[in-house]
Amino acid sequence: MSTYTESDERLELRKAVRSLASAYGREYFTEKARSGEKTTELWLEIGKQGFLGTNLPEEYGGGGGGIGDTAAVCEELAAQGCPLLLMVVSPAICGTIIGRYGTEAQKQKWLPGICDGTGTMAFAITEPDAGTNTHKITTTGRKDGDEWVLNGRKVWISGIDEADHVLVVARVTDDGSGRVKPVLFVVPTDAPGFEARAIPMEIVSPERQFQVFLDDVRLPADAVVGDEDGGLVQLFAGLNPERIMAASFSTGLARFALDKATAYVKEREVWGVPIGSHQGLAHPLAQSKIEIELARLMTQKAAALYDAGLDSEAGEAANMAKYAAAEAACDAADRAVQAHGGNGITQEYGVAGLLVAARAGRIAPVSREMILNYVGMHSLGLPKSY
Repeated sequence: MSTYTESDERLELRKAVRSLASAYGREYFTEKARSGEKTTELWLEIGKQGFLGTNLPEEYGGGGGGIGDTAAVCEELAAQGCPLLLMVVSPAICGTIIGRYGTEAQKQKWLPGICDGTGTMAFAITEPDAGTNTHKITTTGRKDGDEWVLNGRKVWISGIDEADHVLVVARVTDDGSGRVKPVLFVVPTDAPGFEARAIPMEIVSPERQFQVFLDDVRLPADAVVGDEDGGLVQLFAGLNPERIMAASFSTGLARFALDKATAYVKEREVWGVPIGSHQGLAHPLAQSKIEIELARLMTQKAAALYDAGLDSEAGEAANMAKYAAAEAACDAADRAVQAHGGNGITQEYGVAGLLVAARAGRIAPVSREMILNYVGMHSLGLPKSY
């Protein structure tokens, strides 16, 4: 097998997910989104087929594979018009952190549900005044006897209405040193003092975004995931997978947009020939094909490095992959709309909505500017700019 091709098992996984997702398709996805419903049937079917927890240990219901497998699932879903954001959050972030740092009891409690889709878990790090800057987080956890009490506010938290629990990042004061450290807590979404308010969004998606308020939320001692003193190492264990998954989410969207555009310019005729015969349309679409394949290759590299345990090298590659994929998706969506002409902004042809969906990849889960800062500092050795 070439270094630059995927294994037969990975290719078969892609084929199986593609087949499943195509049975639902973009029309199903947008109908659910516009009617305020959820894609629960698709989510549970993915879980039932073993595609949700491909990166998690087999003894807890997972596939025993790597993050590259889960990224492949995410990409193929998006490429069939069903981009599921919770793929990034539940198995890739929460599943990875619990799988790597959770106690045996926590793994047995949480991972099977993450794998089969019945115990989806959300992730809450971002705050109104801190973004994803963990040093500025103000959500606090304090000990009260054998319990913990959480107070604070989170924003841009995906899928709270589809999750029974959320993995919350809070700051805790070390009793010995007095220093502040990040600690991870599993919080039931129906806990007293926990409130979630939906944020109205322009994006066409059944998955919603929320503000979360924590007001004296009391938790048992075993709500803490991993070592209370594990700090940023445990948190970052989920962030490289997040970037890899976000890259695959974007390349899947880009593939869907390019497929729609390509099909249209082959069929649409003006002056007696398909419009795709004109270089003004053919060249931009060819350019998107190149950009997408380059982003996919870097995503594959990032996943391989991460699965090999090379966290530092994976960090650089994951950031680059996420950047390249978001740019490719934005370009592909824009070119797809342009290729359709006036039809590109109708609901019937279903490409205009991709503009907002693709654009989100430049912002979340980490902005393109912060990735450029990372590459400037860590790859080029430039002075820190912030």
